[in-house]
Amino acid sequence: MKDPIVAQMRQYRMEHTKQFHGDLALICEDLRKLEAGLGDRLVSPQPKRLRRSVGPEAGSSNRDTQL
Repeated sequence: MKDPIVAQMRQYRMEHTKQFHGDLALICEDLRKLEAGLGDRLVSPQPKRLRRSVGPEAGSSNRDTQL
């Protein structure tokens, strides 16, 4: 079963790629210009802090190897 939303996104992506003859540098440049035009409509989430895992729930019972 095909997801119509995924199919539509793939179609848009292929059309965009054809505009730039598959040149990845030009595609990325165009996307950056589009992104810059969106201004405050973009969300920039804060990076998540990594937590140190220690103990059996981390997949190892040897605490000396987990930092």
